[in-house]
Amino acid sequence: MMKNVWVFAEKIDAIAELCSGGRSLGEKVSALWLGSKQDAEKLISFGADKVYWLGEIDPARMYEDYTETIAALLQAHQPDLLMIGTTKRCKLIAGRLAAKLGISVLNDVMEFSAQDDGLQTKKRVYGGAAIRTEKTLAKTSIATVGLGVFEKTEPDANRQGEIETVEFRVPGLKIKRREKKAKEGESVNLAAAKRVVVVGRGIAKQEDLKMIEELAGLLGAEIGCTRPIAEGVNWLPRERYIGVSGVMFKPDLYIGIGVSGQIQHMVGCNQARTIVAINKDKAAPIFGQADYGLVGDLYKVVPQLIEKIKASK
Repeated sequence: MMKNVWVFAEKIDAIAELCSGGRSLGEKVSALWLGSKQDAEKLISFGADKVYWLGEIDPARMYEDYTETIAALLQAHQPDLLMIGTTKRCKLIAGRLAAKLGISVLNDVMEFSAQDDGLQTKKRVYGGAAIRTEKTLAKTSIATVGLGVFEKTEPDANRQGEIETVEFRVPGLKIKRREKKAKEGESVNLAAAKRVVVVGRGIAKQEDLKMIEELAGLLGAEIGCTRPIAEGVNWLPRERYIGVSGVMFKPDLYIGIGVSGQIQHMVGCNQARTIVAINKDKAAPIFGQADYGLVGDLYKVVPQLIEKIKASK
């Protein structure tokens, strides 16, 4: 087990998951937080022993402007591992931090193992078709970790910790924001969902999604999709796409409807506790990973499921 693990992410839910993972890897967990002090205090309840508070978000500064501030902390304290969220801005900071420390970034890590001679990690490669094992011998390792790799623990209001306010270091080179636009899409945290109903190309028309929405509503589930639904026909927002370059999670229940089960999709959900597949093609790859499989036309199966669930309530 490592002595000191640090974590950093943009969102409170993401950094809370990393705190939970940090507790399984290290004796002490420290969090770097840019945002409200109230949220900094929450991180202690989620498992951080110490929070380095970078201050409130300053609209005059870019997120990336904090790279030198974080680098100075890493150089001063030399933690064994810094785990960083996988948002675009966090990945940019990870790369810049690694360049300053003269090391490499371990990207999209799915598993950690502390060895006597260094830190060993695993990640998916070739679209999820293989697992690569990597080892870093650096004194401080930097790794990016996506949502769903660790499970967020319930907050403990009785936990004690320390909050240290960090002085901002003005970067030598700054990024200037020229324009800011609201991102189109919707806010959904699939990584935190316990039940998910997922649709694939077996759905013939966009209006047929109403049937899926009704089923998901009855089950108290979120709706997810395969890549073609989000980026091919654009029937659902990209935030609902599950797969190697989308959401990767560990729900209690995954129901795939009209999902063929290509590996690029299944790597995002193959750690679900229970996988249910509904597909009229008995040779669909998803049946190879499903706990329960139903070979049948989804347009006959789903309405019957809806009626059965309604009747049982």
